[in-house]
Amino acid sequence: MKEIFKLVKYMHGSAKYFILAIIFVALETSLELAIPIFMADIIDYGIVARDMNFIYRQGIIMVLLAICSLILGLLYSHFSSIAINNFGSELRKIEFEKIQEYSFKNLDNFETSSIITRLTGDVSVIQNAASNLRQIVRGPVMLVMGLVYSFSISLEISLIFIISAPILAIGLFYIVYKVSPYYAKLQGKVDKLNVVVEENLNAIRIVKAYTMEDYEINKFDEVDNDLKRHATKTFTLTALNAPLFQLVMYASIVMIMLYGGKLIFDGQLLVGELTGILSYVLQIMNSFMMLSNIFLMLTRSLASAERINEIIEEEIDLKDGSLDIDVSTGDIKFENVYFKYDTSAKEDVLKDINMHIKASETIAIIGGTGSGKSSIVSLLPRLYDVSRGRILIDDIDIKEYNLTKLRDSIAIVLQKNILFEGSIKDNLLWGNSLASDEEIDEALRHAGAYDFVYSFNDGIDTYLNESGINLSGGQKQRLCIARALIKKPKILILDDSTSAVDSNTERLIRDGLGTYKDMTKIIIAQRISSIMHADEIYIIDDGRIVDHGSHQYLLENNDIYKDLYDSQMRGDK
Repeated sequence: MKEIFKLVKYMHGSAKYFILAIIFVALETSLELAIPIFMADIIDYGIVARDMNFIYRQGIIMVLLAICSLILGLLYSHFSSIAINNFGSELRKIEFEKIQEYSFKNLDNFETSSIITRLTGDVSVIQNAASNLRQIVRGPVMLVMGLVYSFSISLEISLIFIISAPILAIGLFYIVYKVSPYYAKLQGKVDKLNVVVEENLNAIRIVKAYTMEDYEINKFDEVDNDLKRHATKTFTLTALNAPLFQLVMYASIVMIMLYGGKLIFDGQLLVGELTGILSYVLQIMNSFMMLSNIFLMLTRSLASAERINEIIEEEIDLKDGSLDIDVSTGDIKFENVYFKYDTSAKEDVLKDINMHIKASETIAIIGGTGSGKSSIVSLLPRLYDVSRGRILIDDIDIKEYNLTKLRDSIAIVLQKNILFEGSIKDNLLWGNSLASDEEIDEALRHAGAYDFVYSFNDGIDTYLNESGINLSGGQKQRLCIARALIKKPKILILDDSTSAVDSNTERLIRDGLGTYKDMTKIIIAQRISSIMHADEIYIIDDGRIVDHGSHQYLLENNDIYKDLYDSQMRGDK
């Protein structure tokens, strides 16, 4: 329950609506419970005495009570709807805002599909729990008032369901106890299903290219059947609530009817009073059913609340610096830098990295797959933090910079090119929302993208589908480079970002980048032709810098570089 109470503090925007809803439903229930008293009087003192005036008076009161109850019910529905939707919206907003603060290391702690489920499915579970506010309030009110009214009519008969009520309560709460662990596991099964679906949709081209549709269907069936089995077991246990409730309720009614009939024959009880007691018995039994449903609902929402709190309470491993200044030159130093993605891992991904990249220099990093090239550049904008050592920009430790200022001065084009649904212009303005069309065109020219963009009828207003799926890989790469250039950063990082373009286009991009004289450029590439113009080239192997120097120096003194050059140049010829 602690996890659910943690979420209560996020109700601040909807608290007054929840309070109004609680008041209205409590009043509605109180009025409903008064009706059987008047109904009993109509039978005992109106119908038996043939007093039509009494019947009319009591009937009018009952109708007024019913109308007032209806109005209160409508008011409850209105305010509870506002409260529940505001609460759900607030939870999603808080989760999403927290995720925006995450470092890559924080994101590594959650699967993408799980984050999506926590933002959508788990919040919906909490909203569904809150939507049962009516039962949460009505259950206790009906139980207490039903007992008071029934005792006031006949203490003897009331003792019958005083005996049967604990039997029902024990049975219902036992079911709740047994089903509780299943709900947490159920959400985990939903996560696994979402992982399979997301992976399949992201890789649908590969799936079709390798004709692996049947394999993917079988994989989906496996997790789907696992979810189905677990859900069936969970909801089968939950469904035992209803038959148990009916068994105890009807047994109680039969006993009350038998004993009540005897009291009527003995003149100790009136027919109307027995009718009233039966109404309250049904109300009290219903209150137990409501309470058990509430506990089942809270049990399920407990698992979702815990998962939501995990997102909100995730400790951000990157602490924002207090130095609110811009990067002035882009001079970079790596001093004895070690790094590992997982702190529990035995071996570092990067080991004793020492580099000095002078302002406005163009340096290149080359190495085999998994050598640590991308890890190096991920540290500069503090997507991750170093494990040991430090990185300085303009002789200031990057941890001292305000994160926004630091990242505003760095543009990075990653291996995976990400474009968003919307126009080309919308995507480019991510680099600088105030950029003019002239600045956009300039960046497109320098990124080698101008010609293909304006070959479209709508030019920069051309609409891109999700992830830019209607563009080729090379076109996406060039747009991502243009987006980075529009930012006019002090440091530009190109992480294998020209791998999908031809040699002529790459040369155009290289010439375009050469016009930015006050920009420090870091290029990661697999092709020698992409980096041979760099001022300094670093060779990375197994997380270490094994050599560095100009293209000519490495060609003459480093066998790894020379072999790579010979194999690629021979291949180009």
